[in-house]
Amino acid sequence: MPNIKELTDLTTQVRRDIIRMVHKVNSGHPGGSLGCAEFFVSLYQELMERKDGFDMDGIGEDLFFLSNGHISPVYYSVLARSGYFPVEELNTFRLINSRLQGHPTTHEGLPGIRIASGSLGQGMSVALGAAQAKKLNNDDHLVYSLHGDGELQEGQNWEAIMYASAKKVDNLISTIDLNQQQIDGSTDDVLPMGSLRAKFEAFGWTVLDIEKGNDIEAILEGMKDAKSLTGKGKPVCVLLHTVMGNGVDFMMHTHAWHGKAPNDEQLKEGLSQNPETLGDY
Repeated sequence: MPNIKELTDLTTQVRRDIIRMVHKVNSGHPGGSLGCAEFFVSLYQELMERKDGFDMDGIGEDLFFLSNGHISPVYYSVLARSGYFPVEELNTFRLINSRLQGHPTTHEGLPGIRIASGSLGQGMSVALGAAQAKKLNNDDHLVYSLHGDGELQEGQNWEAIMYASAKKVDNLISTIDLNQQQIDGSTDDVLPMGSLRAKFEAFGWTVLDIEKGNDIEAILEGMKDAKSLTGKGKPVCVLLHTVMGNGVDFMMHTHAWHGKAPNDEQLKEGLSQNPETLGDY
C-alpha cells in the first residue's frame, strides 16, 4: 500500500522547489507546475514501472512524455527527487549552459528527458510512436503522456488522437490537465472546446475522469483504473481536473500565474504555506 503521508510530504517539497526555482531567475511557469505536483509524484513514485538508471531506449519499463513542456519546474523537481540527477542541480534552472532549460531538451543529456517539448501539440505524436515501438518490441509496458487542456487547441493533437484509435494503440494512457486556464485567460474565454470527454469518445478512445486531480489518493485510484483499461483495443484518456497554482492560495483559480514569477514577498508567503519536509536544495 502506498504511504500517503510520504507522498504528501514529497508533494509539499516539490511545491517549494517550484516556487524557489522560478523566483530565483524571475522566469518560468509556476501555475501549471503547482497544479500537477500530485500527479507527477504519484506517477513517478507509485504508478510507473521504472528501471534503475536511465537510457533513451526505455525497453522493459514504462515511459512518460511531457507535451506541455513549459511546466518543466514540476518535472525537474520530481525527476531529481526520484533519483534521476542530483537535487542540487535544481539550483541551475534556466541558467545559461544549464541542463535544466525553461523547456526540457535532450541535447545536454539530462536523465529522465526523452524529448524536447515546449512547442505545444507534439507530445501525443511522440507518445504514439513510443507505444507502437513497444508493441513491435513485444514489450508489454505502458506509455504515459501529459497534455494541457489549452494545448488541445493545437490541431496536431487531433490528428494523433484519431490515429491512436484507428491503429488500436491500447498501451497508451494520455492525461489531460483540465485546469480550464491558459496563458491569456480561461480556456472558455480563449477558445471554448466543449466536452473533451465527448470529443475523445467520438475519436474512439476510452475516457475516465479524476474529479479530484489534486488529491493523491484519488489520482492513484483513477490511474490504476486507467491501467486496467489498457490492452482492450483502445487508447485511454484521463481527464484530470486540477486547480492551477494549487497549494499557494494567491496563485490558485487564475491564469495570472501561468508564466509569472513571484517576487520576494510572494515567495516568502508561498513557502510559508508549504513547510519544508524533505530538505531544500
